[in-house]
Amino acid sequence: MTIPNSIDAVQEQLTAQGYVCGRALATVVFLSLKLGRPLFLEGEAGVGKTEIAKALSAALGRRLIRLQCYEGLDASSAVYEWNFPAQMVAIRTAEASGGADRKALQTELFSDEFLVERPLLEAMRPDENGAPVLLIDELDRTDEPFEAFLLEALSDFQVTIPELGTIKAPEPPVVILTSNRTREVHDALKRRCLYHWVDYPDFEREVEILNARAPEAAENLSREIVAFVQQLRTEDLFKKPGVAETIDWAKCLLALDVINLSPEVIADTLGAILKYQDDIQKMQGSEAKRILDQAHASLAPA
Repeated sequence: MTIPNSIDAVQEQLTAQGYVCGRALATVVFLSLKLGRPLFLEGEAGVGKTEIAKALSAALGRRLIRLQCYEGLDASSAVYEWNFPAQMVAIRTAEASGGADRKALQTELFSDEFLVERPLLEAMRPDENGAPVLLIDELDRTDEPFEAFLLEALSDFQVTIPELGTIKAPEPPVVILTSNRTREVHDALKRRCLYHWVDYPDFEREVEILNARAPEAAENLSREIVAFVQQLRTEDLFKKPGVAETIDWAKCLLALDVINLSPEVIADTLGAILKYQDDIQKMQGSEAKRILDQAHASLAPA
């Protein structure tokens, strides 16, 4: 599918994939596609940063390639590796057959046949459906040396393999980088990208998101769920629930055939929205009822 020709078209295509976004996010996505610039999305965990890449990939009909970042990730792990077991088999086979040409064998061992492509190299390869969407997820988990390498790779959209030479993307991939801001990412990398802070949605938008992702939930239950979660986010918690947790909780409640929230139901299902025992402990007993009462009060007509 071709690149959307307007901000409205971006919103429509993402909505069709079940991703509800505001105009500000749709605008920066449109500009990223139009200008061919990487998009850097920052925000709390669970607000939908990763989902935007999945939805965009589906909307454009292009392959999604995901590089999940972690502490200690280096350039070789992100770009390529050699298939050493297969190379050893080839060496033993050549030795067994006798008289193998050493130079020819070396050329064969370091060819595409034994190359294991990792996400960055995959994203540089041509694709008949158009350049893929490259998701570099949770970049803040890596360290500065990897950032420096990434800066160079995204500048020219090319990588170098010593044994094979430089491989350049015929068409730059659609690049989306995400960060949960556990540490600051270097300004030099941010300057290469268009930037957007993905915040928690307001009440009406979160209800809209829930309707799109859990359409089987009744309207009154959806509004109760969102009101409770939004009230919960105002509490002093180690990890506030994101939109992902709102959706998970709704699906859990539907699986239990819940029609309306009650303190008992909330106590039984807190593990769907809170992921730390200290936070769960805080919400036991009368606390859940207090927050539910506040949520109901916010839903009451003025």
